Amino acid sequence: MEPLTILVVDDEARMRKLVKDFLVRENYRVVEAADGEEALRVFRNDKSIALIILDVMMPKCNGWDVCREIRRTSKVPIIMLTAKTQESDELLGFELGVDEYIAKPFSPKILVARVGAILRRTMAADDGEIQECNGIVLNHSAHVVTVDGTPVELSFKEFELLSYFMKNQGIALSREQILSQVWEYDYYGDARTIDTHVKKLRSKLGEKGNWIKTIWGLGYKMEVDES
Repeated sequence: MEPLTILVVDDEARMRKLVKDFLVRENYRVVEAADGEEALRVFRNDKSIALIILDVMMPKCNGWDVCREIRRTSKVPIIMLTAKTQESDELLGFELGVDEYIAKPFSPKILVARVGAILRRTMAADDGEIQECNGIVLNHSAHVVTVDGTPVELSFKEFELLSYFMKNQGIALSREQILSQVWEYDYYGDARTIDTHVKKLRSKLGEKGNWIKTIWGLGYKMEVDES
């Protein structure tokens, strides 16, 4: 099987080399970009890119703008790297459809592990599985969601989150369980990442978003209205 291609975007050549070296050791093909404009050119010209590692603070076009532009046409997984730690920055990333958010300095080994986790879930979507739940239909191979026949645009993580809720209807799920199963790693921050994705998912599902109930002090539960 051909190695999967990762686009690494950072204006620091040393950082790009560090990340590239660790990814190449795991048999990934790596392409690079030193600023946001170059990142968009590379992404448009290389259709094999399976995941993007994207720095926030860059010349010409910052990471937020790159992410926003890519999300107009693609659901390719994006890991955002940033030296900032403000809550507003992290929430903005999730609002734009970022799949992971890693603050600098970080462990390259942890970054590579998260790359692997995201790509495993992406590749697993090729099994053609279809989930149905009282008007909600998820087609995993096509990554298409419809609600009462109307297509709904979900990010990769929103799609996986909805799938997990549908598979566990009526079961109270802790935030830790959700992070472990949907993100496939132990999250060392707080619950903002889960709560932000649930809020967006609810809004996109319309009235059916009310099926995702908050269990205070624990997490969430999906209770389907069969009426």
